[in-house]
Amino acid sequence: MQAWQVHENGEPSEVMRLEEVARPTPGDGQVLLKVRAANINFPDVLMAKGQYQVRPPLPFTPGVEICGETEDGRRVIANPALPHGGFAEYAVADAAALLPAPDSLDDAEAAALHIGYQTGWFGLHRRARLEAGETLLVHAAAGGVGSAAVQLGRAAGARVVGVVGGAAKAAVARELGCDVVIDRTSEDVVAAVKEATGGRGADVVYDPVGGDAYTQSTKVVAFEGRIVVVGFAGGVIPHPGLNHALVKNYSILGLHWGLYATKNPRLILHCHEQLTELAAKGAIKPLVSERVPLDGAADAVQRVGDGRTTGRVVVVPTLENGAAA
Repeated sequence: MQAWQVHENGEPSEVMRLEEVARPTPGDGQVLLKVRAANINFPDVLMAKGQYQVRPPLPFTPGVEICGETEDGRRVIANPALPHGGFAEYAVADAAALLPAPDSLDDAEAAALHIGYQTGWFGLHRRARLEAGETLLVHAAAGGVGSAAVQLGRAAGARVVGVVGGAAKAAVARELGCDVVIDRTSEDVVAAVKEATGGRGADVVYDPVGGDAYTQSTKVVAFEGRIVVVGFAGGVIPHPGLNHALVKNYSILGLHWGLYATKNPRLILHCHEQLTELAAKGAIKPLVSERVPLDGAADAVQRVGDGRTTGRVVVVPTLENGAAA
């Protein structure tokens, strides 16, 4: 079968190689899955660079989120067991962690439902306890993680303010349904948020960026507001001043979604049931901006890492070269 392999760490476009390899053999409690679609996540970029908290042995195949097909024909969502990731024709996954792919979503959309939307659901509902009528501020609102939070916030009845970088991404955020869109490349984010909220600020801030975005968050979070720290796609890990959190009376909430798999896996299933219901009602639908063939995966991963994409870019092994849409 064909699979992308990383033999050394570096930029994805430089170290990912498409090779002919043997199909992976499932271990105890694992199943072999035919990959129907594999969603690209920022951890795939970091793993290629050797900068992620999980460091699979070299060589490995990236791809941490797929829609796959079991040998008995079931369509499922899974996180492949590394080093046999999803940017390949076949992958392996833990049988106990398989989730049914929603009938309302196609393969690419189903592949993009899991990590980003689960992260959004846990961040907004489990950690921040977002309530209808509150204001939700989402950084990188046109990206894969941010777009999921925007949809989930709207489904929860929140007023959503989206921060993006550039006019094209602003258009995407508006299409997603953001009530207010702020372009950080041409607007003062802090002033714009305060104007949009009558000076009150945002009740919940969803931050997958870190760095300057986090600093802005501390300046616009409302009284008794909550900042949910999701990741550091901007490359800079902030060092929060706890005296500032004290005098402004806001909470800083960390979210490591993967930890629920070991600490409380039943919540992951409950979350998936909630997401499936929302998808069936049309309240959420993963924004798949591109479907690329298997041989286009390295370039696509690089573009995700460089911040040159919107929504989700999904690798579909059955697509022929040049057939991406």
